[in-house]
Amino acid sequence: MDWADIGTLAALLAAGALLSGFLAGLLGIGGGAVTVPVLYQVLTTLDVASGVRMQVAVGTSLALIIPTSIRSLRAHMARGAVDMALLKQWLIAVPLGAILGGAIANLLPSDVLAAIFAAIALVLGLRMLIGKLPFVLGSDLPGHVGRTVAGLLIGGLSAIMGIGGGVLNNTFMTLYGRPMHQAVATSAGVGVLIAIPGVVPFIIGGWGHLDLPPLSLGNVSLAALAILIPMSMPTVKLGATLAHRLTRRQLEVGFGLFLLTVALRFMVSAF
Repeated sequence: MDWADIGTLAALLAAGALLSGFLAGLLGIGGGAVTVPVLYQVLTTLDVASGVRMQVAVGTSLALIIPTSIRSLRAHMARGAVDMALLKQWLIAVPLGAILGGAIANLLPSDVLAAIFAAIALVLGLRMLIGKLPFVLGSDLPGHVGRTVAGLLIGGLSAIMGIGGGVLNNTFMTLYGRPMHQAVATSAGVGVLIAIPGVVPFIIGGWGHLDLPPLSLGNVSLAALAILIPMSMPTVKLGATLAHRLTRRQLEVGFGLFLLTVALRFMVSAF
C-alpha cells in the first residue's frame, strides 16, 4: 500500500467522522451506523483478517460514541430538553444490556455479526423512511418493568451493532407520546450509557488476538480513534443546534436511504 492509498483511507475516516459527529448531535444516534461501515471498508482495504474485521469496526465505533455522546448530551442539556428521570431509571438496565450485547458480539463469527448488523440496519433504515409512526402505544412511557425491558433491549442491540441507540430510543419514546426533540436529546444520554460499558467486552474479547491491526486495544483500533475523535467533535454541536431549529424529515429520509444502502452492501458481501 502506497502513501496515496493511506491518504485515501485517512480521508475516508475523516469524512465518516465528520458525518458521525453531525448525526450524533442532530439525531442523538451516536453515529455508529455511519462509523461501522466506514471502518469495515477501511479494515477490508487494509486486509485485516476477516475473522476480527467486524468486531474491530463495532468496538472502535463504540469507543468513538463515548466522547461524541457526552458532547451531544451536554449541548442538549443546556437547552433543557433531556429526560433526566428516564436516564436515571436506565442507569442499570441500559449498561447491563450493552455489556451482554458486547459479550454476544465477541462470541459471534465476524460474518454472522455483519449479517446481524445488516438486518438491524435494514429495519432501522425503513423506520427512518417511515418517519413519525401513525400510532402510539400509550400516552406516556410504561412503568418500571416495561422501561427496564426496553432499556435492556436498546442497550443490547445497540452494542451488537456498535451504535448509540438513538434510533431505537427515539422510536421507543415517541411511541409513548413523548415529543421527538425530547427523544433526540435523551438519546444522547442513552449513547453514553451504552458506549462506556459496551466497549469493555470488545477490549477484553480481542485482548492478545494475533490478527488485530497495529495499535489496537483488544478489538478497539486506537489508530482509527486518533483520526475519528478530533474530526467528529466539531460537528456534534452543529448537529445539536440544527436539531432544535430545523425540520429533520429530509435528513431522516437521507439517513434511512443510507442505512438501506449499508444493509444491501453487507448482504451482497455475504454471498
